[in-house]
Amino acid sequence: MSDSLVTEAPAKLNLSLRVLRKREDGFHEIESLMVRVPDLCDRLTVRLSDEDAFTCSDRTVPADGSNLVIKALSAYRAASGFARDVAIHLEKNIPHGAGLGGGSSDAAATLQSLDQLNGNLLGNGRLIEIAAGLGSDIPFFLGSPAARVRGRGEVIEPATPPPAMPVVLLKPSFGVATPDAYRRWLDSKELPGISYAPQVFPWGELSNDLERPVFSKHLFLAEMKAWLLKRPEVSGALMSGSGSTMFALLRDESAAEGLVAAARSELDPTLWAWHGIIGG
Repeated sequence: MSDSLVTEAPAKLNLSLRVLRKREDGFHEIESLMVRVPDLCDRLTVRLSDEDAFTCSDRTVPADGSNLVIKALSAYRAASGFARDVAIHLEKNIPHGAGLGGGSSDAAATLQSLDQLNGNLLGNGRLIEIAAGLGSDIPFFLGSPAARVRGRGEVIEPATPPPAMPVVLLKPSFGVATPDAYRRWLDSKELPGISYAPQVFPWGELSNDLERPVFSKHLFLAEMKAWLLKRPEVSGALMSGSGSTMFALLRDESAAEGLVAAARSELDPTLWAWHGIIGG
């Protein structure tokens, strides 16, 4: 059995996200179509060690018990009795506070890596149960690359992926706190002149009920969406999850670099950007 594992932890996009109600347990009932972004990944290295250690390439990522990787390690130990010390290094490529599920994917990769180092003692089904107790998005990363997600995020049904589509991701320098977006959902109102209507495609639709509360607080994100929807190379644009990443589906992959350059020129020169393919 190897004493070291390197695992890729991919980002995700919410192609649709409906918020149905606030539940009695304090979470919100949702329905979402989620897809992985296979070429945008954090990289997690877990190795058996003489003492526990956690390091990260991004110094802004907390290294204490609030980090989902540390929480996943503690939860795995509690469920399995795994007592070995481990050194974990996280190479961050997915920005945090972005609505791309980076922290959740890192936690899922931690659970998978630990179970592999422990001889696959628990198996994927039990890992999904542990993941659901840690965070609503984490179970998705232990299942299929596209899924219909319900409940508070723990009810996952594999879905047919949409066809392969070129996509551009754009994120400003600020992030959005997911609890704040949900807390403000019920009383939020639409901004005049901004389209919140579902964007219909043969494979499904783009829609996100969290745009309303997030846009009302972060007007720049509303401006980004309106700007993207006016671009001729863009077939659809939406905020992913609770933001702050906006994504644009393109009519042609060759337009990606030009769109990024235009966004940095006309909107914000400091935008983080990524482009690639989802679905297929």
